[in-house]
Amino acid sequence: MAKTILVVDDEGSILQSLEGILSDEGYETVCVKSGTEALDKIEEAIPDLVLLDIWMPGLDGIKTLEKIKQTYPQVQVVMMSGHGNIETAVKATKMGAYDFIEKPLSLEKLLLAVKNALDYYRLEEEINLLKEKDRNKYNIIGESRAIRELKEQLRIVAPTNAWVLISGENGTGKELVAHNIHRLSNRSGKPMVEVNCAAIPEDLIESELFGHEKGAFTGALTMKKGKFDLAHEGTLFLDEIGDMSLKAQSKTLRILQEQKFERVGGAKTIHVDVRVIAATNKDLEAEIEKGAFRDDLYFRLNVIPMRVPPLKERVEDIPSLVQVFVDEFSMSTNIEPKEVSPEALEMLQRYDWPGNVRELRNLVERLMIMVPGRIIGKKDIPAPFNKGAAVNGELTGALQADSLKEAKGKFERAFIEAKLKEFDGNISQTAEAIGVERSNLHRKIKGYDLAGFRSS
Repeated sequence: MAKTILVVDDEGSILQSLEGILSDEGYETVCVKSGTEALDKIEEAIPDLVLLDIWMPGLDGIKTLEKIKQTYPQVQVVMMSGHGNIETAVKATKMGAYDFIEKPLSLEKLLLAVKNALDYYRLEEEINLLKEKDRNKYNIIGESRAIRELKEQLRIVAPTNAWVLISGENGTGKELVAHNIHRLSNRSGKPMVEVNCAAIPEDLIESELFGHEKGAFTGALTMKKGKFDLAHEGTLFLDEIGDMSLKAQSKTLRILQEQKFERVGGAKTIHVDVRVIAATNKDLEAEIEKGAFRDDLYFRLNVIPMRVPPLKERVEDIPSLVQVFVDEFSMSTNIEPKEVSPEALEMLQRYDWPGNVRELRNLVERLMIMVPGRIIGKKDIPAPFNKGAAVNGELTGALQADSLKEAKGKFERAFIEAKLKEFDGNISQTAEAIGVERSNLHRKIKGYDLAGFRSS
Protein backbone atom coordinates (compact mmCIF):
# COMPACT_ATOMS: atom_id res chain seq x y z
CA MET A 1 0.00 0.00 0.00
CA ALA A 2 1.39 3.39 -1.04
CA LYS A 3 2.51 5.72 1.76
CA THR A 4 0.65 9.02 2.00
CA ILE A 5 2.62 12.27 2.14
CA LEU A 6 0.96 15.61 2.94
CA VAL A 7 2.85 18.56 1.39
CA VAL A 8 2.20 21.97 2.95
CA ASP A 9 3.55 25.05 1.15
CA ASP A 10 2.07 28.39 0.09
CA GLU A 11 3.93 28.35 -3.26
CA GLY A 12 1.91 26.58 -5.95
CA SER A 13 4.98 25.83 -8.10
CA ILE A 14 6.65 23.96 -5.26
CA LEU A 15 3.49 21.96 -4.58
CA GLN A 16 3.21 21.03 -8.24
CA SER A 17 6.89 20.05 -8.42
CA LEU A 18 6.82 17.96 -5.23
CA GLU A 19 3.57 16.24 -6.22
CA GLY A 20 5.14 15.11 -9.51
CA ILE A 21 8.41 13.95 -7.90
CA LEU A 22 6.76 12.05 -5.04
CA SER A 23 4.10 10.47 -7.26
CA ASP A 24 6.83 9.21 -9.59
CA GLU A 25 8.44 7.56 -6.53
CA GLY A 26 5.21 5.71 -5.77
CA TYR A 27 3.90 7.89 -2.95
CA GLU A 28 0.31 9.09 -2.67
CA THR A 29 0.59 12.86 -2.41
CA VAL A 30 -1.87 15.39 -0.95
CA CYS A 31 -1.06 19.12 -1.34
CA VAL A 32 -2.40 22.12 0.62
CA LYS A 33 -1.36 25.79 0.81
CA SER A 34 -1.76 26.63 4.51
CA GLY A 35 -1.29 25.31 8.02
CA THR A 36 -5.02 25.48 8.69
CA GLU A 37 -5.77 23.35 5.60
CA ALA A 38 -3.06 20.90 6.69
CA LEU A 39 -4.68 20.40 10.11
CA ASP A 40 -8.06 19.83 8.45
CA LYS A 41 -6.57 17.22 6.10
CA ILE A 42 -4.82 15.42 8.96
CA GLU A 43 -8.10 15.29 10.86
CA GLU A 44 -9.77 13.67 7.85
CA ALA A 45 -7.04 11.07 7.31
CA ILE A 46 -3.71 10.83 9.13
CA PRO A 47 -0.83 10.79 6.62
CA ASP A 48 2.37 8.79 7.00
CA LEU A 49 4.52 11.92 6.59
CA VAL A 50 4.14 15.70 6.41
CA LEU A 51 6.48 17.96 4.39
CA LEU A 52 5.90 21.35 6.02
CA ASP A 53 7.11 24.76 4.92
CA ILE A 54 8.08 27.11 7.76
CA TRP A 55 7.34 30.54 6.28
CA MET A 56 3.64 30.73 5.39
CA PRO A 57 1.03 33.46 5.90
CA GLY A 58 -1.47 32.93 8.72
CA LEU A 59 -0.58 29.82 10.66
CA ASP A 60 3.14 29.40 10.01
CA GLY A 61 5.06 26.12 9.91
CA ILE A 62 6.34 26.22 13.50
CA LYS A 63 2.85 26.76 14.94
CA THR A 64 1.42 24.14 12.60
CA LEU A 65 4.11 21.69 13.75
CA GLU A 66 3.23 22.42 17.37
CA LYS A 67 -0.47 21.71 16.78
CA ILE A 68 0.28 18.53 14.82
CA LYS A 69 2.50 17.15 17.58
CA GLN A 70 -0.03 18.05 20.29
CA THR A 71 -2.81 16.05 18.66
CA TYR A 72 -0.97 13.51 16.48
CA PRO A 73 2.46 12.93 18.09
CA GLN A 74 3.07 9.81 15.99
CA VAL A 75 3.02 11.74 12.68
CA GLN A 76 6.51 12.35 11.25
CA VAL A 77 7.18 15.90 10.01
CA VAL A 78 10.03 17.12 7.80
CA MET A 79 10.40 20.92 7.81
CA MET A 80 11.29 22.91 4.66
CA SER A 81 12.56 26.49 4.53
CA GLY A 82 14.24 28.89 2.14
CA HIS A 83 15.24 31.11 5.05
CA GLY A 84 16.63 28.38 7.25
CA ASN A 85 19.03 28.99 10.07
CA ILE A 86 20.45 26.84 12.82
CA GLU A 87 18.22 28.41 15.50
CA THR A 88 15.02 27.63 13.56
CA ALA A 89 16.19 24.09 12.78
CA VAL A 90 17.01 23.40 16.44
CA LYS A 91 13.64 24.79 17.55
CA ALA A 92 11.75 22.63 15.04
CA THR A 93 13.70 19.52 16.06
CA LYS A 94 13.02 20.14 19.76
CA MET A 95 9.32 20.41 18.94
CA GLY A 96 9.38 16.96 17.34
CA ALA A 97 10.28 17.51 13.67
CA TYR A 98 12.15 14.52 12.26
CA ASP A 99 14.37 16.53 9.87
CA PHE A 100 14.96 19.98 8.39
CA ILE A 101 15.82 20.58 4.72
CA GLU A 102 16.64 23.87 3.00
CA LYS A 103 15.25 25.36 -0.20
CA PRO A 104 16.00 25.26 -3.03
CA LEU A 105 15.31 21.58 -2.47
CA SER A 106 17.89 19.05 -3.56
CA LEU A 107 16.06 16.09 -5.10
CA GLU A 108 18.56 13.63 -3.61
CA LYS A 109 18.36 15.15 -0.10
CA LEU A 110 14.57 15.38 -0.27
CA LEU A 111 14.03 11.74 -1.21
CA LEU A 112 16.58 10.59 1.39
CA ALA A 113 14.83 12.62 4.11
CA VAL A 114 11.45 11.20 3.05
CA LYS A 115 12.78 7.61 3.06
CA ASN A 116 14.46 8.00 6.46
CA ALA A 117 11.39 9.62 8.05
CA LEU A 118 9.08 6.89 6.75
CA ASP A 119 11.51 4.17 7.93
CA TYR A 120 11.58 5.79 11.36
CA TYR A 121 7.76 5.94 11.40
CA ARG A 122 7.59 2.23 10.54
CA LEU A 123 10.08 1.35 13.29
CA GLU A 124 8.10 3.38 15.83
CA GLU A 125 4.93 1.52 14.85
CA GLU A 126 6.68 -1.84 15.23
CA ILE A 127 8.10 -0.86 18.62
CA ASN A 128 4.67 0.28 19.82
CA LEU A 129 3.14 -3.00 18.65
CA LEU A 130 5.85 -4.96 20.47
CA LYS A 131 5.28 -2.92 23.64
CA GLU A 132 1.56 -3.52 23.41
CA LYS A 133 2.14 -7.23 22.84
CA ASP A 134 4.50 -7.30 25.83
CA ARG A 135 1.91 -5.56 28.01
CA ASN A 136 -0.78 -8.03 26.94
CA LYS A 137 1.58 -10.94 27.54
CA TYR A 138 1.57 -10.19 31.25
CA ASN A 139 -2.12 -9.39 31.68
CA ILE A 140 -3.72 -11.24 34.59
CA ILE A 141 -6.94 -12.65 33.15
CA GLY A 142 -10.08 -13.09 35.19
CA GLU A 143 -12.62 -11.33 37.40
CA SER A 144 -13.18 -14.03 40.02
CA ARG A 145 -13.07 -12.93 43.64
CA ALA A 146 -9.66 -14.55 44.12
CA ILE A 147 -8.19 -12.73 41.12
CA ARG A 148 -9.79 -9.40 42.04
CA GLU A 149 -8.16 -9.67 45.48
CA LEU A 150 -4.80 -10.52 43.88
CA LYS A 151 -5.04 -7.52 41.52
CA GLU A 152 -5.90 -5.22 44.41
CA GLN A 153 -2.91 -6.51 46.36
CA LEU A 154 -0.71 -5.89 43.31
CA ARG A 155 -2.04 -2.35 43.01
CA ILE A 156 -1.05 -1.60 46.61
CA VAL A 157 2.28 -3.43 46.79
CA ALA A 158 3.82 -2.88 43.33
CA PRO A 159 4.58 0.88 43.61
CA THR A 160 6.56 0.33 46.82
CA ASN A 161 10.07 -1.12 47.13
CA ALA A 162 8.91 -3.88 49.49
CA TRP A 163 10.27 -7.37 48.86
CA VAL A 164 7.65 -9.96 47.93
CA LEU A 165 7.43 -13.73 48.37
CA ILE A 166 4.98 -15.30 45.91
CA SER A 167 3.64 -18.77 46.67
CA GLY A 168 1.43 -21.03 44.60
CA GLU A 169 1.18 -24.36 42.83
CA ASN A 170 3.05 -25.06 39.61
CA GLY A 171 1.36 -23.48 36.60
CA THR A 172 -0.67 -20.87 38.52
CA GLY A 173 1.22 -17.86 37.12
CA LYS A 174 3.71 -16.82 39.80
CA GLU A 175 6.08 -15.45 37.15
CA LEU A 176 3.18 -13.44 35.71
CA VAL A 177 2.59 -11.83 39.11
CA ALA A 178 6.31 -11.04 39.47
CA HIS A 179 6.36 -9.29 36.09
CA ASN A 180 3.30 -7.25 37.03
CA ILE A 181 4.92 -6.12 40.26
CA HIS A 182 7.96 -4.93 38.28
CA ARG A 183 5.91 -3.26 35.51
CA LEU A 184 3.77 -1.34 38.02
CA SER A 185 6.74 -0.26 40.15
CA ASN A 186 8.93 2.84 39.92
CA ARG A 187 11.70 0.49 38.71
CA SER A 188 9.87 -0.49 35.52
CA GLY A 189 12.35 1.45 33.37
CA LYS A 190 15.20 -0.69 34.71
CA PRO A 191 15.82 -4.41 34.08
CA MET A 192 14.03 -7.31 35.67
CA VAL A 193 16.54 -10.14 35.93
CA GLU A 194 15.29 -13.69 36.45
CA VAL A 195 17.19 -16.42 38.27
CA ASN A 196 15.99 -20.03 38.16
CA CYS A 197 17.30 -21.12 41.55
CA ALA A 198 16.70 -24.80 40.84
CA ALA A 199 18.85 -24.74 37.70
CA ILE A 200 22.09 -23.27 39.05
CA PRO A 201 24.75 -25.87 39.97
CA GLU A 202 26.27 -25.34 43.43
CA ASP A 203 29.78 -24.83 42.07
CA LEU A 204 28.59 -22.04 39.75
CA ILE A 205 26.29 -20.18 42.15
CA GLU A 206 28.81 -17.45 43.02
CA SER A 207 29.77 -16.81 39.41
CA GLU A 208 26.11 -16.76 38.34
CA LEU A 209 24.90 -14.41 41.06
CA PHE A 210 27.98 -12.22 41.60
CA GLY A 211 29.85 -12.51 38.29
CA HIS A 212 33.58 -13.06 37.86
CA GLU A 213 36.70 -11.27 36.74
CA LYS A 214 38.76 -12.32 33.73
CA GLY A 215 41.03 -15.21 34.67
CA ALA A 216 39.23 -15.93 37.95
CA PHE A 217 39.14 -19.63 37.02
CA THR A 218 39.77 -21.88 34.05
CA GLY A 219 37.49 -20.82 31.24
CA ALA A 220 36.91 -17.28 32.56
CA LEU A 221 38.18 -15.60 29.39
CA THR A 222 36.35 -12.32 29.98
CA MET A 223 34.81 -10.41 32.86
CA LYS A 224 31.17 -11.37 33.45
CA LYS A 225 28.56 -9.44 35.38
CA GLY A 226 26.40 -11.45 37.78
CA LYS A 227 22.63 -11.39 38.14
CA PHE A 228 22.73 -8.96 41.07
CA ASP A 229 24.93 -6.58 39.08
CA LEU A 230 22.64 -6.78 36.03
CA ALA A 231 19.58 -6.03 38.17
CA HIS A 232 21.04 -2.84 39.68
CA GLU A 233 18.25 -0.28 40.28
CA GLY A 234 15.79 -2.84 38.90
CA THR A 235 14.20 -6.07 40.13
CA LEU A 236 15.75 -9.46 40.82
CA PHE A 237 13.30 -12.36 40.50
CA LEU A 238 14.41 -15.49 42.37
CA ASP A 239 12.18 -18.20 40.89
CA GLU A 240 11.80 -21.57 42.66
CA ILE A 241 13.67 -20.24 45.70
CA GLY A 242 12.58 -23.33 47.64
CA ASP A 243 14.80 -25.50 45.40
CA MET A 244 17.98 -23.53 46.10
CA SER A 245 20.69 -25.51 47.90
CA LEU A 246 21.59 -24.60 51.49
CA LYS A 247 25.05 -23.48 50.34
CA ALA A 248 23.51 -21.15 47.77
CA GLN A 249 20.97 -19.91 50.33
CA SER A 250 23.80 -18.88 52.66
CA LYS A 251 25.62 -16.89 49.97
CA THR A 252 22.39 -15.31 48.74
CA LEU A 253 21.37 -14.25 52.24
CA ARG A 254 24.65 -12.39 52.72
CA ILE A 255 24.25 -10.25 49.62
CA LEU A 256 20.55 -9.68 50.29
CA GLN A 257 21.39 -8.29 53.70
CA GLU A 258 24.39 -6.19 52.65
CA GLN A 259 23.46 -5.28 49.03
CA LYS A 260 27.15 -5.46 48.18
CA PHE A 261 29.54 -8.14 46.91
CA GLU A 262 32.81 -8.86 45.15
CA ARG A 263 32.99 -10.68 41.85
CA VAL A 264 34.71 -14.05 41.87
CA GLY A 265 38.43 -13.35 41.51
CA GLY A 266 37.98 -9.64 42.23
CA ALA A 267 38.76 -7.37 45.18
CA LYS A 268 36.50 -4.40 44.36
CA THR A 269 33.30 -4.14 46.42
CA ILE A 270 30.26 -3.51 44.24
CA HIS A 271 27.19 -1.89 45.78
CA VAL A 272 23.81 -2.64 44.26
CA ASP A 273 20.24 -1.47 44.72
CA VAL A 274 17.80 -4.25 43.86
CA ARG A 275 14.23 -5.08 44.73
CA VAL A 276 13.87 -8.81 45.32
CA ILE A 277 10.83 -10.87 44.36
CA ALA A 278 10.97 -14.58 45.17
CA ALA A 279 8.59 -17.36 44.17
CA THR A 280 8.08 -20.94 45.28
CA ASN A 281 5.66 -23.84 44.92
CA LYS A 282 6.81 -25.28 48.26
CA ASP A 283 5.64 -24.70 51.83
CA LEU A 284 8.80 -22.96 53.05
CA GLU A 285 7.78 -23.18 56.70
CA ALA A 286 7.58 -26.97 56.33
CA GLU A 287 10.94 -26.92 54.51
CA ILE A 288 12.43 -24.99 57.46
CA GLU A 289 11.17 -27.66 59.89
CA LYS A 290 12.84 -30.33 57.72
CA GLY A 291 16.10 -28.36 57.73
CA ALA A 292 15.94 -27.81 53.95
CA PHE A 293 15.50 -24.03 54.05
CA ARG A 294 17.10 -21.33 56.17
CA ASP A 295 14.68 -19.53 58.47
CA ASP A 296 16.70 -16.28 58.34
CA LEU A 297 16.47 -16.23 54.53
CA TYR A 298 12.74 -16.93 54.72
CA PHE A 299 12.13 -14.03 57.09
CA ARG A 300 14.27 -11.73 54.91
CA LEU A 301 12.27 -12.57 51.78
CA ASN A 302 8.81 -12.82 53.31
CA VAL A 303 8.15 -9.09 53.74
CA ILE A 304 4.95 -9.14 51.67
CA PRO A 305 3.53 -12.65 51.14
CA MET A 306 1.33 -13.13 48.08
CA ARG A 307 -0.50 -16.31 47.15
CA VAL A 308 -1.55 -17.08 43.58
CA PRO A 309 -4.78 -19.13 43.67
CA PRO A 310 -4.94 -22.45 41.82
CA LEU A 311 -7.32 -22.68 38.88
CA LYS A 312 -9.78 -24.87 40.79
CA GLU A 313 -10.41 -21.89 43.12
CA ARG A 314 -11.26 -19.59 40.19
CA VAL A 315 -13.14 -21.79 37.70
CA GLU A 316 -15.38 -18.84 36.76
CA ASP A 317 -12.32 -17.39 34.99
CA ILE A 318 -11.98 -20.41 32.68
CA PRO A 319 -14.16 -19.01 29.82
CA SER A 320 -12.09 -15.79 29.73
CA LEU A 321 -8.81 -17.70 29.85
CA VAL A 322 -9.93 -20.06 27.07
CA GLN A 323 -10.87 -17.13 24.83
CA VAL A 324 -7.51 -15.45 25.40
CA PHE A 325 -5.61 -18.67 24.64
CA VAL A 326 -7.68 -19.26 21.48
CA ASP A 327 -6.92 -15.72 20.27
CA GLU A 328 -3.22 -15.94 21.12
CA PHE A 329 -2.76 -19.29 19.38
CA SER A 330 -4.72 -18.14 16.36
CA MET A 331 -2.58 -15.01 15.97
CA SER A 332 0.73 -16.81 16.45
CA THR A 333 -0.04 -19.65 14.00
CA ASN A 334 -2.51 -18.09 11.54
CA ILE A 335 -5.00 -20.85 12.39
CA GLU A 336 -8.60 -19.62 12.17
CA PRO A 337 -10.05 -19.05 15.66
CA LYS A 338 -12.47 -21.65 16.97
CA GLU A 339 -15.45 -21.21 19.22
CA VAL A 340 -15.73 -23.27 22.39
CA SER A 341 -19.34 -24.26 23.08
CA PRO A 342 -20.99 -23.42 26.44
CA GLU A 343 -21.34 -27.17 27.16
CA ALA A 344 -17.61 -27.69 26.60
CA LEU A 345 -16.75 -24.74 28.85
CA GLU A 346 -19.04 -26.09 31.56
CA MET A 347 -17.25 -29.42 31.35
CA LEU A 348 -13.87 -27.71 31.71
CA GLN A 349 -15.13 -25.87 34.78
CA ARG A 350 -15.90 -29.22 36.46
CA TYR A 351 -12.31 -30.48 36.10
CA ASP A 352 -9.83 -30.15 39.00
CA TRP A 353 -6.86 -28.77 36.94
CA PRO A 354 -3.85 -30.14 38.85
CA GLY A 355 -1.64 -28.46 36.22
CA ASN A 356 -3.51 -25.15 36.64
CA VAL A 357 -3.49 -22.44 33.96
CA ARG A 358 -0.55 -24.02 32.15
CA GLU A 359 -2.54 -27.25 31.74
CA LEU A 360 -5.52 -25.29 30.41
CA ARG A 361 -3.34 -23.43 27.89
CA ASN A 362 -1.88 -26.73 26.63
CA LEU A 363 -5.35 -28.24 26.23
CA VAL A 364 -6.61 -25.24 24.24
CA GLU A 365 -3.60 -25.49 21.93
CA ARG A 366 -4.27 -29.21 21.41
CA LEU A 367 -7.94 -28.58 20.63
CA MET A 368 -7.11 -25.76 18.20
CA ILE A 369 -4.88 -28.16 16.27
CA MET A 370 -6.83 -31.41 16.48
CA VAL A 371 -10.51 -30.37 16.22
CA PRO A 372 -11.37 -30.13 12.50
CA GLY A 373 -14.51 -28.00 12.78
CA ARG A 374 -14.95 -24.37 13.77
CA ILE A 375 -16.82 -25.29 16.99
CA ILE A 376 -15.12 -27.13 19.86
CA GLY A 377 -17.94 -29.11 21.44
CA LYS A 378 -18.36 -31.28 24.48
CA LYS A 379 -17.56 -34.43 22.48
CA ASP A 380 -14.20 -32.92 21.44
CA ILE A 381 -12.93 -32.63 25.02
CA PRO A 382 -10.64 -35.62 25.69
CA ALA A 383 -10.03 -37.55 28.91
CA PRO A 384 -9.27 -36.79 31.69
CA PHE A 385 -10.93 -33.38 31.21
CA ASN A 386 -14.03 -35.16 29.90
CA LYS A 387 -15.05 -37.74 32.52
CA GLY A 388 -17.45 -39.33 30.04
CA ALA A 389 -14.60 -39.82 27.57
CA ALA A 390 -12.61 -41.63 30.25
CA VAL A 391 -15.49 -43.98 30.95
CA ASN A 392 -16.09 -44.59 27.25
CA GLY A 393 -12.44 -45.51 26.93
CA GLU A 394 -12.78 -48.08 29.69
CA LEU A 395 -15.95 -49.48 28.07
CA THR A 396 -14.14 -49.82 24.75
CA GLY A 397 -11.43 -51.73 26.61
CA ALA A 398 -14.07 -53.98 28.15
CA LEU A 399 -15.48 -54.84 24.73
CA GLN A 400 -12.00 -55.77 23.54
CA ALA A 401 -11.33 -58.06 26.50
CA ASP A 402 -10.49 -61.73 25.86
CA SER A 403 -12.80 -63.17 28.52
CA LEU A 404 -16.06 -62.38 30.31
CA LYS A 405 -14.20 -62.10 33.63
CA GLU A 406 -11.77 -59.53 32.21
CA ALA A 407 -14.59 -57.56 30.55
CA LYS A 408 -16.61 -57.56 33.78
CA GLY A 409 -13.60 -56.27 35.71
CA LYS A 410 -12.94 -53.44 33.24
CA PHE A 411 -16.60 -52.40 33.22
CA GLU A 412 -16.91 -52.52 37.01
CA ARG A 413 -13.78 -50.41 37.45
CA ALA A 414 -15.04 -47.79 34.97
CA PHE A 415 -18.49 -47.77 36.59
CA ILE A 416 -17.18 -47.31 40.13
CA GLU A 417 -14.72 -44.60 39.07
CA ALA A 418 -17.44 -42.67 37.24
CA LYS A 419 -19.79 -42.85 40.23
CA LEU A 420 -17.06 -41.76 42.66
CA LYS A 421 -16.38 -38.71 40.50
CA GLU A 422 -20.10 -38.02 40.29
CA PHE A 423 -20.26 -37.83 44.10
CA ASP A 424 -16.94 -35.94 44.39
CA GLY A 425 -15.18 -38.91 46.01
CA ASN A 426 -17.70 -39.33 48.83
CA ILE A 427 -17.56 -43.09 49.43
CA SER A 428 -20.66 -43.28 51.66
CA GLN A 429 -22.87 -41.50 49.11
CA THR A 430 -21.43 -43.54 46.25
CA ALA A 431 -21.98 -46.85 48.09
CA GLU A 432 -25.59 -45.90 48.83
CA ALA A 433 -26.22 -44.80 45.21
CA ILE A 434 -24.92 -48.03 43.64
CA GLY A 435 -26.42 -50.31 46.31
CA VAL A 436 -23.31 -51.83 47.94
CA GLU A 437 -21.89 -51.85 51.45
CA ARG A 438 -19.34 -49.10 52.20
CA SER A 439 -16.76 -51.70 53.26
CA ASN A 440 -17.31 -53.64 50.04
CA LEU A 441 -16.81 -50.46 47.99
CA HIS A 442 -13.60 -49.76 49.92
CA ARG A 443 -12.26 -53.22 48.96
CA LYS A 444 -13.09 -52.67 45.30
CA ILE A 445 -11.45 -49.22 45.28
CA LYS A 446 -8.30 -50.77 46.74
CA GLY A 447 -8.46 -53.75 44.40
CA TYR A 448 -8.83 -51.56 41.30
CA ASP A 449 -6.20 -49.12 42.62
CA LEU A 450 -8.39 -46.08 42.04
CA ALA A 451 -5.87 -43.39 42.99
CA GLY A 452 -7.26 -40.43 44.86
CA PHE A 453 -10.24 -42.26 46.36
CA ARG A 454 -8.67 -44.78 48.74
CA SER A 455 -8.21 -42.31 51.56
CA SER A 456 -11.61 -40.64 51.12
